[in-house]
Amino acid sequence: MTSHVDLVIAARLARVRAEAERKRQEREEFAARRAKGLPKRHAAKLRALADRGRSLAPPDSLSNETLAASGAQ
Repeated sequence: MTSHVDLVIAARLARVRAEAERKRQEREEFAARRAKGLPKRHAAKLRALADRGRSLAPPDSLSNETLAASGAQ
């Protein structure tokens, strides 16, 4: 015969396992949504830059010999 204490412990363990499984599932779903949204956000950023006539490439005028913005040499 199973004691009351054993039943309470088993119920608590079942709740903890169910909660852990629920959280794991939520993390998986969030990761999937994030993975899908990241390329969309990147594409939107590139479209916005293209609309302004800009790109992510650095300008040709940059060199290692230009002065720092602070004026340090």
